[in-house]
Amino acid sequence: MFDKDRFIQDCLKAVADGQGAIRELVQEAVADRQGVMAGLGEPQHAGITPLYVGPELTILNFVWAPCMSLMPHNHQMFSVIGIYSGREDNVFWRRTAGSIEAAGAQSLGAGEVATLGRDIIHSVLNPIGKMTCAIHVYGGDFFHPARPRSEWDHETLIERPWDVEGVKTLFREAEARFNATRT
Repeated sequence: MFDKDRFIQDCLKAVADGQGAIRELVQEAVADRQGVMAGLGEPQHAGITPLYVGPELTILNFVWAPCMSLMPHNHQMFSVIGIYSGREDNVFWRRTAGSIEAAGAQSLGAGEVATLGRDIIHSVLNPIGKMTCAIHVYGGDFFHPARPRSEWDHETLIERPWDVEGVKTLFREAEARFNATRT
């Protein structure tokens, strides 16, 4: 079974070796999807749950509400995403003279891992009708990054400062919309 404390300690040791070393740990963890689910628990709500937050490393458990989407955003640090239940579709964006434009996509299913460099801009969609669960590991403090982060409006693609509280609200609203359809 997935041991959260051991995973955190292994990631803390591996962060000095870089993103590739973190990817190996995340890949090993999500290869045992049922073990991760047992170790972290069945998701009760959509949201972002910190497992570890420090200046060099952040480990989060993301639970995406069914059919939820998150606007284009950057991290200003590397990230490794490992899906242990459901599906996560990523659209990758590149900067243009005054905005951004789509530049590629990657769909991840349970047991799959993606790595994102520090300058990547991506948007995320849970395209299925159930919760999607993922471990995200970041090479820095996700909540207080050293360099300011940005997000882009879904419709206009206008850049603005990243708003973590706004993102948390999006998770709550997406879950509420889904729950409203079930009654």
